[in-house]
Order: sequence, then C-alpha cells, then structure tokens
Amino acid sequence: MIAFPAGVRVWIAGGVTDMRRGMNTLALTVQQGLGRDPHAGEIFCFRGRKGDLVSLLPAGQR
Repeated sequence: MIAFPAGVRVWIAGGVTDMRRGMNTLALTVQQGLGRDPHAGEIFCFRGRKGDLVSLLPAGQR
C-alpha cells in the first residue's frame, strides 16, 4: 500500500502509457494531455500496456 498525504489529489491517466518514457516526458504529458501543472503538488498515475506496470509522477517532481 502507498500512503499519500491528506489532501493530495491523485490523477489517473486513462488509456495506455509507454513505460519507456522518463519522468520529463511524463511531466510533458501531464502538461499537454491533461492540462495540469506537474509541479503543483498532485500525483499522476500512468498504466502500462499489459496493465502490470504503473508509473507515478510524484508531487513536486522536478
């Protein structure tokens, strides 16, 4: 189980994400695809093609 601080929003990206992407590319996806600021203190979750991998872009990642 992963515990997040109270009040932190967790966004789950719909669809499939290429798990070869780095954190910078995921941050760009958050900005362009979701229209959110990846440095705003929210957590973004991406799912791999098979559904067996999950990548988290943590709050405040730079």
